[in-house]
Amino acid sequence: MNNAFGISDTAYREDPAWHDQPAGCARRPQNVSDAERRGSVLAGSALVLIGLARGRLGGLTAALAGGALLYRGFTGHCYGYEALGINTAEHGPATVVPALEGEKVEKSINVQRAPEDLYRFWRNVENLPRVMPHLRSVQPIDATRSHWEADGILGCTVHWDAEVFNERENELIAWRSLPGGDVDTAGSVHFKPLPHDRGTTVTVSIKYNPPAGKIGTGVASVFGEGLEQKLSEDLRHFKSIMEAGESATTVGQPGGAASSVRAF
Repeated sequence: MNNAFGISDTAYREDPAWHDQPAGCARRPQNVSDAERRGSVLAGSALVLIGLARGRLGGLTAALAGGALLYRGFTGHCYGYEALGINTAEHGPATVVPALEGEKVEKSINVQRAPEDLYRFWRNVENLPRVMPHLRSVQPIDATRSHWEADGILGCTVHWDAEVFNERENELIAWRSLPGGDVDTAGSVHFKPLPHDRGTTVTVSIKYNPPAGKIGTGVASVFGEGLEQKLSEDLRHFKSIMEAGESATTVGQPGGAASSVRAF
């Protein structure tokens, strides 16, 4: 069956061109689910047509955005997901914030500790309220899931569950929220060793999409305006604790496996 743009869903599923990179392009790993790829092609096609019809600078901008979505759809690769460590092609979309929606923040800091020390600290999710004052508690549910509570405004408490779905020991932890909570979010923390044993660069990337209404207002107080400053302060606090000689452990974490990091 053809969609409004003359693209056959059957052709999408059966034509290998939809699942492989275009000829002449360096192969990038697929990290976008088939459903998201179809949506990207539809949205990209619309933006390209609108852009060509409008012309001038505004039209060119729309056409370029459409081209980026078409690339995402045809190749199955998203550079934003790659930066966040997200792969919905393997794990399904869950409540990962859709493309072109939500807000994204990324911050880095250098910490004079080895990557494995910092990684182990983040793996024990019960450590996180120590460096993130807005968190009331983080409790492990099992080896990959955890329950989060955070302070909002007007006495509002924000709740959500999160799961780790991608992990490379001493390098990366990536997480996303689960359905049914007050927050839709996805993010990652990367640990990159500095040369000459000078420590580690810690980079946290966050994407979130707060809901509307009363709970949305509470979530916005945690994730909204000033999020960049809050994340910078949290990372400075983390740096202070770790450089003061914090002993990184996995006590309190089921099986010693990752549960989550700040799910915001």
